[in-house]
Amino acid sequence: MKSVFQNILRVLMLCMAILLPSVCAADSFNGEPVEELEWEALMPAGFSLESLLGNPDDLGSLDDLDPQATQYMDQMMAALASAPVVPEMAGKMIKIPGFVVPVQGDGVNVTEFFLVPYFGACIHVPPPPSNQIIYVRFEPGTKVDNLYDAIWVTGKLSTETITHELASSGYSLEAFVIEPYEEAFEAPPEEADQPQQ
Repeated sequence: MKSVFQNILRVLMLCMAILLPSVCAADSFNGEPVEELEWEALMPAGFSLESLLGNPDDLGSLDDLDPQATQYMDQMMAALASAPVVPEMAGKMIKIPGFVVPVQGDGVNVTEFFLVPYFGACIHVPPPPSNQIIYVRFEPGTKVDNLYDAIWVTGKLSTETITHELASSGYSLEAFVIEPYEEAFEAPPEEADQPQQ
């Protein structure tokens, strides 16, 4: 019985030795290079909210119930929902941090969600521009204990537009790995030997 257990243990360790490097390597996934992205990389060069929304200074004099304010809000929401994407991002394997806004799940696990750069996006109006929202599909689902907690998502990015009542995203991602976000802090440099006085 002991030798059967040892053989099973050896097989498991061999499988782990084979699988872990391709799954856990920060710079590749199943042999495909993974690019760790900042959210700014998803915006085209020269893109700004000001260029998208125009000059909102004129709104200071408008009342919330003014039809012009309603018209501007509608225009602003349409502009945010159709922000330009970076076409070269399509097909890239990426790793990006963000916060979960659940869209679909079974009450325990979330299988589809918006990944956003800051907590509370899509909950408050207006949402971020669509090029700052990624619609994520993760077939096994992931448990989200706390929406305040950031996560890392690794997967294949596409420039697919997804429209939902919460928001519109300019990107979608087939996720392969979801893990807690833990920022790597560099240890302070050791103090150099101080000259003796």
